[in-house]
Amino acid sequence: MSGSRVEQNDINKVAWRACETFRGVIEPAEYKNYILVMLFLKYLSDVWKDRLEKAVKEFGGDQERIAGRMSQERFVLPPNSSFDFLLDRCNEPNIGQLINKALEAIERENKASLEGVFRTIDFNSDAVLGKAQDRHRRVKELIAHFAILDLRPSRISDPNVIGNTYEYLISRFASESGKKGREFYTPHQVSVLLAKLLQPKSGSRICDPACGSGSLLLRMADEVADRNCELYGQESNGSTWALCRMNMFLHGRDSARIEWGDALNEPRFIEGDSLMKFDVVVANPPFAMDKWGAENAAADKFNRFCRGIPPKNKADYAFISHMVETSVERTGRAGVIVSRGVLFRSGAEGEIRRRLIEENLLEAVIGLPANLFFSVGIPAAIMLFNRGKETSDVLFIDASNHCEQGKNQNKLHDGVIASIVKTFKAFQTVEKYAYRATFEEIEGNEFNLNLSRYVHTFEDEEPVDLKRVKDEIDELERELGTVRLELSRHLSELG
Repeated sequence: MSGSRVEQNDINKVAWRACETFRGVIEPAEYKNYILVMLFLKYLSDVWKDRLEKAVKEFGGDQERIAGRMSQERFVLPPNSSFDFLLDRCNEPNIGQLINKALEAIERENKASLEGVFRTIDFNSDAVLGKAQDRHRRVKELIAHFAILDLRPSRISDPNVIGNTYEYLISRFASESGKKGREFYTPHQVSVLLAKLLQPKSGSRICDPACGSGSLLLRMADEVADRNCELYGQESNGSTWALCRMNMFLHGRDSARIEWGDALNEPRFIEGDSLMKFDVVVANPPFAMDKWGAENAAADKFNRFCRGIPPKNKADYAFISHMVETSVERTGRAGVIVSRGVLFRSGAEGEIRRRLIEENLLEAVIGLPANLFFSVGIPAAIMLFNRGKETSDVLFIDASNHCEQGKNQNKLHDGVIASIVKTFKAFQTVEKYAYRATFEEIEGNEFNLNLSRYVHTFEDEEPVDLKRVKDEIDELERELGTVRLELSRHLSELG
């Protein structure tokens, strides 16, 4: 693209058009990684080229001073690893191998921020990209799509556009991937709502133990005005972990610590012999995840499941237990997205729920509309926990019917988000919308948190005017008598 500055929509269109290389042949869950890695490589290459051009202009032919200036950049782009180098060789039969080598070199030279992020992707894979001829054609087409973009900082309209395009693509891939999409992306509006409810402050440590592509973590960070916060995330899926690392880098969060592993069985954030504590813990974990490691929970060395061991086929309270135990004592807060069943199921889950409420940790329950998440039609809820509560009451907000109806997916518009946040901050009963329940009321409901027990949203029926109803019945009886006489007369005439 030449001429005017490159706008957000220009980049989004090119990136989405690049998907045509794979669409209909490879599942979105697979090909998303190739698209996003190529965009990432194009971005690194163009930024490096821009910085190098400026250094050459400043220092002329002084190679030593140019090298010194380039060594101070956020990252290093080693020789034979740029997008332009690969573009010049896209007709080579081994182009897939050349891309793999370029990515390996970039990882090696940028261990602190990019080590391991490309390890799960192979541009020379028969299994994913097809046999030699098809594979070469697809890789060549992919390079050609991104070649028309100029992503040098001096050419793009806004320094945030690349990160925005990444988020745009991730959300589109999540939509195309159906139910699997929820595993790596939380809808933007839901993330914004959680961030505004939890309100991380300057200096906060923020953690997501099921971070997916990192969108929820990034929205939390956006809520901190001076950007002074530490981000931590753990993700069990290797390719999604890599995607999150790249996403953090593109949003200027190079220092975010994103770990690969299962937070329930192998928590990575440890200080000394104890779990690292966070000011804010947030997550959108898988609903009712099976085989989460219940058989090992009783022996957990961090005693995270002291309130009870969740069922082996439902990990919801395992994540909640982990999140509560990793929040700072007396001040930490946690917010988790759950299916509605978490609010009322009995057995082990009911016992854990009772203990959390008795310890005065639960602060609010917010009912969300159905069909907010990709191919998950059931209504969800947000549970907020606070280790520094000033009252034993719990606020219930039922926003189930407050959303923008979409063809395939509903959305929370800004007005709904503002209303929920305002109601939560006020922490008072609002007729047919919110209810501030005492501990005794919740105890009387046997610690069942089903929203309908607290927020009555049904419309009252108009009082019945019994006299008017009686008069109407009498009138109908008279009319019926007249009709019967008329009918009898006609029958007599007919013999």
